[in-house]
Amino acid sequence: MTNKRDYYEVLGISRNDSDGQIKAAYRKLALKYHPDRNPGNKEAEENFKEAAEAYEVLHDPQKKNIYDQFGHQGLEGSGFSGFRGFEDIFSSFGDIFEDFFGFGSSRKSGSRAQRGSDLRYDMTLSFMEAAFGTETKIDVRKMDICHECSGIGSEPGTQPETCTQCGGAGQVSRSQGFFTVRTACPSCQGAGQTISNPCGNCRGTGQIQVSKKVSVKIPGGVDSGSRLRLTGEGEAGAYGGPQGDLYVFINVEPHDFFHRDDTNVICLVPISFIQAALGDKITVSTLTDEKVLEIPKGTQPGDTFRFRGEGIPSLRRKNRGDQIIQVDIKTPTHLNKKQEALLKEFARIESGKLSNKLKNILKGDSASATG
Repeated sequence: MTNKRDYYEVLGISRNDSDGQIKAAYRKLALKYHPDRNPGNKEAEENFKEAAEAYEVLHDPQKKNIYDQFGHQGLEGSGFSGFRGFEDIFSSFGDIFEDFFGFGSSRKSGSRAQRGSDLRYDMTLSFMEAAFGTETKIDVRKMDICHECSGIGSEPGTQPETCTQCGGAGQVSRSQGFFTVRTACPSCQGAGQTISNPCGNCRGTGQIQVSKKVSVKIPGGVDSGSRLRLTGEGEAGAYGGPQGDLYVFINVEPHDFFHRDDTNVICLVPISFIQAALGDKITVSTLTDEKVLEIPKGTQPGDTFRFRGEGIPSLRRKNRGDQIIQVDIKTPTHLNKKQEALLKEFARIESGKLSNKLKNILKGDSASATG
């Protein structure tokens, strides 16, 4: 059961207020409780986070609709869980904080926070691994926060300095007629700060390339083209921004016996023409074991049989598909004299049956004509 306050109460607005009124109410609270104006004040920090969370929901039509109908529990069910900390807030609301505080805000590094790049990893699985899932570790090379300087770019024990040209804004303004044009500061390249003593490990960038082992759990039922998303396993963000994501793209190797069709598997099983004519019981491999298949008398080329529930697990449902067995009736190519004699006798009998059948048809036509 959530103990969160009503978002409308937090911002001091009504359900029918406009977007502009919602933004104005949030601006008032953000200015009041901003961490730079309340250093070390835990209550102000919590109020700042609470107001940001309320604004995030109520200025977004989709989230607002869910909240109006189902409250906090509805948002949690849709995957929204609020902000983890200040950096998330400044990263999400960078533009609005520029409006609130201007380019001279001491929290400018928060509004410039950049999300890390997403990464792609191509993984090849065997047919069986894709069918039933697997768990493995992969090596991912990526840019990560420098452990020596904790990502600030300065030698341990030193701090970056506020850029003297832009005053930490990261931008400079110049007038062109009636207009004022803002561009990235040429001195700090938009960072708002300069580093006099760069970290020797990352050379002042705040990031280094690392190789990290990442655990990947593959669910049963994936197929070629499936994509898995590992949140936060991409490259590190800049200026305190969140990490990117890692996308794992799946490619599945073909199988010698099974062929996949959605959640069904298809296999081709050879049988002799004797088995097809007289019927038989044969053993057929499944994905997990072996099963006995009964071949009925008179089986024809192209006939198929089915093992229910012996296919691929479904990613969306809890059931499995079926195994479809296609029979491939083989004609013998190397017969001995006795086999040839038996087949000729069989052919003679069949020919006699056909001849008698034709005579009976003709007699029937003659009888109908004389009648």
